[in-house]
Amino acid sequence: MKTFKIVALQIIEKHKAVDIPLTDGLIINKENRDGVWIIEAYIDKQYLEVFQSKFAERLSFEIRVIITHAANDPAPFTAKIISINEFERHFSILFEGKLSRRRNQYPELLLDDLIKEGFSGDHLMAEFKKRMKAKQT
Repeated sequence: MKTFKIVALQIIEKHKAVDIPLTDGLIINKENRDGVWIIEAYIDKQYLEVFQSKFAERLSFEIRVIITHAANDPAPFTAKIISINEFERHFSILFEGKLSRRRNQYPELLLDDLIKEGFSGDHLMAEFKKRMKAKQT
């Protein structure tokens, strides 16, 4: 097994990536035949309702995790919530998931997000360049 620090978490809702600010988090590659990863995120309680509804549905959904450094590409996962533990101001959420794609191509993910957000033409190119540049800093 290998363990890594999570520096960013996104959930995909209505074909858009939604950033979920993390207080802390880790991800464990179980290195098993099934390709299962365990993801734990420690998040401010203001986001609890979003995850409680997904937990109640008991369905898998798409998330993206940035591991170790903010400059790394997000890793896309199909995940299911295993548990939620509440604390005073935060909650801990445990996911079990599998990589959605073996080859992670951030520019393609970003471009897909921008198109789904309604960008096109020169505005699409400008926003793409802006977000790519922001990712590199």
